[in-house]
Amino acid sequence: MKEELITVEKICLIAGKIMLISGAETHRVEDTMNRIARAYGITNPQSYATPTGINFSIDLATTTNFLRITSRSTDLHKIAEVNHVSRQIVDGAISKQQAYYELQHIEKSKLTFSPTVQIIAAMLVSGGFTMMFGGSWQDFIPALLAGGIGYAGMLAFGKLVEIRFLADFFGGFVIGVSSFLFLWLGLGETIDSVIIGAVMPLVPGLHITNAIRDLMAGHLVSGISKGIEALLTSFAIGAGVAIMYAFF
Repeated sequence: MKEELITVEKICLIAGKIMLISGAETHRVEDTMNRIARAYGITNPQSYATPTGINFSIDLATTTNFLRITSRSTDLHKIAEVNHVSRQIVDGAISKQQAYYELQHIEKSKLTFSPTVQIIAAMLVSGGFTMMFGGSWQDFIPALLAGGIGYAGMLAFGKLVEIRFLADFFGGFVIGVSSFLFLWLGLGETIDSVIIGAVMPLVPGLHITNAIRDLMAGHLVSGISKGIEALLTSFAIGAGVAIMYAFF
């Protein structure tokens, strides 16, 4: 069996790919790739990352490698693991082969938290935000339930249709309908407090934070594109809730 050729470009690209897919800022992705390349003796690494692709070459006149990113999620644990591997590379603690296989293992590993744990966390976040935004204890339970149902609906719809904005729209719609039904059944006092708390787990807080940090770091293309993505996600959630008012 022929042994796979492991190059600096492959290690840098897989590290950048994992970080970008997991929700890291683009300037952090480029910085990590450059640090890994310099640790292997590359004096002039050239990396350029956007939310949908990575370009990397080891010098100005060499071949440029391109990697397209088609899907993104949020997994800060994977970002931390890649950072740990990159620090080991910089310190010279692991070989090129070890680094490549560790990164492959990180890429193939599943999300740290199962969908069940994510839904439970979304329920607690929904109830907590409802209280923080001035809701009463009567609103806590319906917000908790509506937030969990809406988040589960978003996850399920996301598996059927791989379009993030449609999944967010469906999640917002489910939250609107379930909130209205809970109040109709006598659970809760104010539908506004219930809905505001229940939609908070869907709000793209990470995208907004990354957009601002990329803009502040001078990555204008990535910052603007992430800002637009966050805006469209927010619009999809709001439109889903607004549809409920049209029907009820």
